[in-house]
Amino acid sequence: MSCENCGSCRGGCGLLLTEAELALLRRLGETPFLPIAAAFDRKTPVYLEDPERPREQSAAAIQGLAAKGLLCLDYDIPLKNFDYAAYRDYPLHGSIALTGRGQKILEQIEIQGIEE
Repeated sequence: MSCENCGSCRGGCGLLLTEAELALLRRLGETPFLPIAAAFDRKTPVYLEDPERPREQSAAAIQGLAAKGLLCLDYDIPLKNFDYAAYRDYPLHGSIALTGRGQKILEQIEIQGIEE
């Protein structure tokens, strides 16, 4: 398989992360499960827990990390005891978490001391 600069290290080119992806990866390292919501079409994930970052940027980071196999989106597994009131406009309430690969990448980032 040749490298097509997809952002995944499976092609041998190295893993490329945006600043928003790196920040979300680190957040998942601190809190293993985060809330997520979406419309029924599931096209755009909604994450409202980072008020500093525009919604579109958070959605792109989530989609990018999921495409790279670093996190999983579970729209059918909401967080227990989490108040989804801020997400009331979205019918699907779920969670996101690191995959095993995501955990390994996060550990490598921490070992190498990569800055945002």
